Amino acid sequence: MVCALGAAVCFGTATVLQAMAARQVAGTGGGGDAALLLRAVRQWRYLAGLGLDGLGFLLQIAALRSIPIYAVGAALASSLAVTAVVAARLLRVRLSGVEWGAVAVVCAGLAMLGLASGAEGHRDGSTALKYAMTATAVGVLLLGTVGGRLRGRGRALLLGLGAGFGFGVVEVAVRLIDDLAPAALFTNPATYALLLGGGAAFLLLTSALQRGSVTTATAGMVIGETIGPAAVGVVWLGDRTREGLTWLAVLGFALAVTAALALARFGEAPVAGAHPEDA
Repeated sequence: MVCALGAAVCFGTATVLQAMAARQVAGTGGGGDAALLLRAVRQWRYLAGLGLDGLGFLLQIAALRSIPIYAVGAALASSLAVTAVVAARLLRVRLSGVEWGAVAVVCAGLAMLGLASGAEGHRDGSTALKYAMTATAVGVLLLGTVGGRLRGRGRALLLGLGAGFGFGVVEVAVRLIDDLAPAALFTNPATYALLLGGGAAFLLLTSALQRGSVTTATAGMVIGETIGPAAVGVVWLGDRTREGLTWLAVLGFALAVTAALALARFGEAPVAGAHPEDA
């Protein structure tokens, strides 16, 4: 659980650092998104953010190998609370009383999960499940094609939801990779599910944030990357809670994810001074 929370801190802080770097170079020249990215990667804040993303991914893998997927998923959703707090400090973004309350609820929900979570499930994922994850990753790519043709909030929601499914595939695939030998990795369908799911998720989320509502896209992503993978972990991989504490785990999961949704506007750090309705 410490690794999962560490990953959330890394991802949440990285979002703010990368937003600060992007804002700093946005007015320094013309060009499209590619030109902006090339200027941003020269900023130490952006590079620091990428480093934190890498560290967060390693911590996420460590967490997924030790505790149930539902606990890791809820912890990663809480990175929105980290982003909100860091943005309030570094970007001078004003959080409302409701948003500070949501941060507190996220913390309370994660505390409940920490108390109730059992050990990682010990069931080996079947070959069918590995192929199912690969098929899901391909489905995410197809969903991106469909979602890209939509307009308005429907586009942002569908692309965000698809991105969440892709990140969820990554969470499950990590559990399905039980041998890191090169030969075993190349023959394991879960390896390709991880690569396809992760790549598709980033593509869909980037597209959603470029032309749609940040709040809607992030809300869809949180739902997609928490509920489905949690169900797979419980039903097919044997994730369980501590004896008699299932109710506490369910309550903690629900509170953490619901409160994270209330902070969805911080899925992309807002411009300083922006009002919540403008995000």
